[in-house]
Amino acid sequence: MFGSIGSMEILLIVVVALLVVGPKKLPQIARTLGKTFGEFKRVTGDVQRTINAEVDRAERQERVARAKSELLPEDAAPKAAPAKAEPAASAEAATQTTKEPAQGA
Repeated sequence: MFGSIGSMEILLIVVVALLVVGPKKLPQIARTLGKTFGEFKRVTGDVQRTINAEVDRAERQERVARAKSELLPEDAAPKAAPAKAEPAASAEAATQTTKEPAQGA
């Protein structure tokens, strides 16, 4: 967190804060800042965990859908395809019925 701030810079900030706020209020302000940063870190962690959980859930659903389409290819086919196959089958059946009497005669 303080990677770019050295010990001299931190000491300077503490001295300036001590002069501006005073020695009686400085511990209270430092405690409040500590609690605020802790709360911010906790909330940030919660948000990050929620996002990671949602990404994992979406990836899991995608894997399940992909596995279903690989294992059951008929489920992956569009629903309109069987409807197109039925008229072709009935037309073929009609052609066979007209051919049968001609063969029998």
